[in-house]
Amino acid sequence: MSIMVYSTPTCPYCHKAKDYLKEKGIEFTDVDVSVDQDKAKEMVEKSGQMGVPVLDINGTIIVGFDTAKIDEALKGTS
Repeated sequence: MSIMVYSTPTCPYCHKAKDYLKEKGIEFTDVDVSVDQDKAKEMVEKSGQMGVPVLDINGTIIVGFDTAKIDEALKGTS
């Protein structure tokens, strides 16, 4: 399973999304797009969005902190 969270340190919904994954015991890669311009560009290409968080769960792109969509994407990975 490959999970990437594109986030910034000042984004409250980014923290909520990461905390949600941690509570579920799910490992993920956290990418700080405020310092990594290449990853920021990658995030925009994947999502069409400039806003964070953007989650990439095995190719399923979720924009924002949406527990229903996160759970649905995780279901497809187990």
